[in-house]
Amino acid sequence: MSPSFIILLIASYFGLLILISLFTGKSNGNDTFFKANKQSPWYVVAFGMIGASLSGVTFISVPGWIEASQFSYMQVVLGYIVGYLVIGTVLLPLYYRMNLTSIYTYLESRFGNYSYKTGASFFLLSRVVGASFRLYLVAGVLQIILFDEIGIEFWQTVTITVALIWLYTFKSGIKTIVWTDTFQTLFMLIAVGVTIYFVSEDLGISGGNLVGYVLDHDLSKTFFFEDFKSDNYFWKQFISGAFIAIVMTGLDQDMMQKNLTCRNLKDAQKNMFWFTIVLTVVNFVFLSLGLLLTVYASQNGIDAHKDDLFPLLAKNHLGIGVFVFFLIGLIAAAYSSADSALTSLTTSFSIDILDIEKKYDKFKQVRVRKQIHILISLVLILVIITFKYLIKDESVIAKLFVFAGYTYGPLLGLYAFGLFTKWQLKDKLVPLIAILSPILSYFISFYSSKWFEFEFGFFILILNGLLTFLGLLILISPQKH
Repeated sequence: MSPSFIILLIASYFGLLILISLFTGKSNGNDTFFKANKQSPWYVVAFGMIGASLSGVTFISVPGWIEASQFSYMQVVLGYIVGYLVIGTVLLPLYYRMNLTSIYTYLESRFGNYSYKTGASFFLLSRVVGASFRLYLVAGVLQIILFDEIGIEFWQTVTITVALIWLYTFKSGIKTIVWTDTFQTLFMLIAVGVTIYFVSEDLGISGGNLVGYVLDHDLSKTFFFEDFKSDNYFWKQFISGAFIAIVMTGLDQDMMQKNLTCRNLKDAQKNMFWFTIVLTVVNFVFLSLGLLLTVYASQNGIDAHKDDLFPLLAKNHLGIGVFVFFLIGLIAAAYSSADSALTSLTTSFSIDILDIEKKYDKFKQVRVRKQIHILISLVLILVIITFKYLIKDESVIAKLFVFAGYTYGPLLGLYAFGLFTKWQLKDKLVPLIAILSPILSYFISFYSSKWFEFEFGFFILILNGLLTFLGLLILISPQKH
């Protein structure tokens, strides 16, 4: 496929996104940018959240994970169901009752300003790194597929990528994203379906036998109860999955901002219910795709592994049709996650860090928000380029979840303490606990692996949250909430 055709394909795709932004972006006010005027249909939000949750990391890394980990990731996904139940029954009612724009405002009302700023700061760190991880992976694939061939360097690829996201989100923010994410989720799922169809045809598997083939294959082993020291032990991954869902969706401004655009709590809860069902099925489909791609590579003697598996097969072995859909699906998966990240980071920094709603009139708020939007875009570009020199091996999704365990752990501890106790805290000392807990978690994890061969894996999130919670007990103030 010629570079000019790929460029035309990408340009056409972004043309559609910009067209959607023109239809939805008739207002540039902050109520529209931050909350979509609370008029989003719940079913549109639910479908669009699939793409935002999966991202380019899932699109590339989950299929490439099968060779080493089989279907063990489904243990995490099953844990998600429990986490999403907690979000729908505990967190969403809280957020709607308090009529929040930023979910971290809860920490201010519960504990005070230092806790509030701490929670928001950990979200900003988590989401900047998480969004950069995702975009780094996709930019790297685009670099191999296209930009190296036409002489464009990696930093230029990243800059163009982020600039295009800024272009269709700068005016109406979350209102535009609710609709563009729906569009992008559709393209991503079509891409996966088309790839599964063609690969299964090449392997001689008929459509009616596909599910049976996947379930009967050795690579589809899902449950691992044998070794409790292993990082893929069932209870470690299941429980971690529940807490990952709570913190990376329920305590994450990015994901909750979409939920809070629904008309009311009942709609938001319906959104959460159907999102949970569809996301579980879609993750199984991605794992099935990974199994088929792994078998295909093995049978044809193709040296493609981990994050290179899907891109290399799509580009060089599965035909031009699959490659076109792969490219569209990859872009859709990446941008449905990245655009909402850019908007939520802008929202949190504007409201939580700069307090624009308290300090400025509405006209000045809009101007400051637009400046922050540009600033966050530049930060993402710099972090992604830095990753180019830091990440050398291992599936990106594994790195992403382990890192999230360190950055979301303090949020987990803070919210758990706020929701399940009535104690007040010595607010000024909360940042100290939030910083020490991840550091202590790292050393416990490192030495447990070295001395006892016990791998925490994703379970590091729970350890970190627990240490934060215990640390907060030391800060209890005589005054009750």
